[in-house]
Amino acid sequence: MTDDIRTDRAQPVGAESALSAACFAAGDGRLRHGAALKFFWGPMDCGKSTMALQMNYNHARQGRRGLVLTRIDRSLGPQITTRIGLAHEAIEVTEELDLCELVRSRWAAGIGVDYLICDEACFYTVRHVEQMAELVDRYDVDVFAFGLASDFRSCLFPAAQRLFELADEVCRIQVEVLCWCGRPGLLNARVVAGTVVREGEQVVIGDTVDAAEVRYQVLCRRHYRNGELGGNR
Repeated sequence: MTDDIRTDRAQPVGAESALSAACFAAGDGRLRHGAALKFFWGPMDCGKSTMALQMNYNHARQGRRGLVLTRIDRSLGPQITTRIGLAHEAIEVTEELDLCELVRSRWAAGIGVDYLICDEACFYTVRHVEQMAELVDRYDVDVFAFGLASDFRSCLFPAAQRLFELADEVCRIQVEVLCWCGRPGLLNARVVAGTVVREGEQVVIGDTVDAAEVRYQVLCRRHYRNGELGGNR
């Protein structure tokens, strides 16, 4: 029995065996069952990007090595920014970027990668989410994704839907966001010329200030459905 086990472990990566799907990062072909895919979600203004940067800080200060990624950040630059003034350089996730290849290229260059921080994950592609799951299951890399769940039409973003389906843990961020009426804000309304719009491209860059041509406002379900923005808006 011992000889059989040693023979299995000696097989090259990719061999047709029970170990062919094992976690290569474990070193000896055994899954460590340590990594996880976690999705943290909530409406605008609930602190998703702030939490992403805090998560990165907490892991980095313990000596773990990570990559910080984003897509269509409010700054329109390769960085994560927050409404409370925090910022961090980030890798911009393009349509063509392969997250698994990104990590493998870092490893090939002798750079360790223990985890990924994926901000604005709702704007990633479904293929990117599949790659997140592969990084966890095949390479034992933790992936922490942060993003909205639904768009301005109150429909799930495709990437967010896939994260709900695949993530080991799904956590709603507990920072309370309020509608103008004082009820919990649940939905992200797109406002154009002072009116809540229900049609258009799923992703349109906007702001949260009143003067913006296209802006977004968090509303409770009642006022989202009625299109009411409040007297001061």
